[in-house]
Amino acid sequence: MKLGAIVPQGWVGEYDGWDPLDAWRRTTAVAQQAERLGFESIWLFDHFHTVPRPTDEITFESFTSLSALAAVTERVRLGHVVICTAFRNPALTAKMISTMDSISGGRMELGIGAGWKRDEWLAYGYGFPETKERLARLADDLEVITRMLDGDNHQHATHEGRLSSVRGAINVPKPIQRPRVPIMVGGNGPNVTWRLAARHADELNVDGLTPTELAEALPVIRGRCEEIGRDPATLSVSVHAWAEDITERGTPRVDRLAAYRELGVSRVIGLVRDSAADDDALESLVEDARAAGADLA
Repeated sequence: MKLGAIVPQGWVGEYDGWDPLDAWRRTTAVAQQAERLGFESIWLFDHFHTVPRPTDEITFESFTSLSALAAVTERVRLGHVVICTAFRNPALTAKMISTMDSISGGRMELGIGAGWKRDEWLAYGYGFPETKERLARLADDLEVITRMLDGDNHQHATHEGRLSSVRGAINVPKPIQRPRVPIMVGGNGPNVTWRLAARHADELNVDGLTPTELAEALPVIRGRCEEIGRDPATLSVSVHAWAEDITERGTPRVDRLAAYRELGVSRVIGLVRDSAADDDALESLVEDARAAGADLA
């Protein structure tokens, strides 16, 4: 089991009252510290407003921030946990991720989901469709994105969907990684999201499930693969651990991480909010992760 660090970007209020330049310097420093400490990957949320309520405080945008972090790191993989697909045209998303794969030397991951934070959608002019419609958009967007990322440099992408389409779209350069940038679908919906992950993704990222909840979910996830004739072993399962679960130091955190590892979780991704101001925050997580048997570089 590998370990991913969500680096501070302000979304949960960790940069409230900060000067933007100081906050960005800290984001960069934490990303570089995570690489030195042996984290496998670094991640950002894809949000425009703070949580739980929108406030007039810093929230750095994810694509531009990850591009910048790619340029100041060398080894760690980089990704979103996870993008709200409707915030961007899916062909443009694929184009940006392909470019970022070149910038990073082949280290990008595409984490993607349907989105949920209503205040952002409305404030930025996206409306806020019902859940069924947002999931339908995710399904169409995944069709577009996989066609844009797959193939060689001479293959054009075409998909006629109800909500998203491309017609002979050129995406050059293709990603450095072959056959494509890994796709991670995020969400806890067993009926739609897990089926979309089984059909399109390399990884399913579940959000905040405890080890007990995940143990109950794993047979369903395997079943979603078997429905379409896919070997369940080819779909990795990772966990986005909520801040309160990944921050508590010592035995509780070691036991939780060890339980995920024993279930076969491919990686745990989490934000330690204190890392915005405390160099020891990530160091203590690494110590507990080692004690839990996690793989660290």
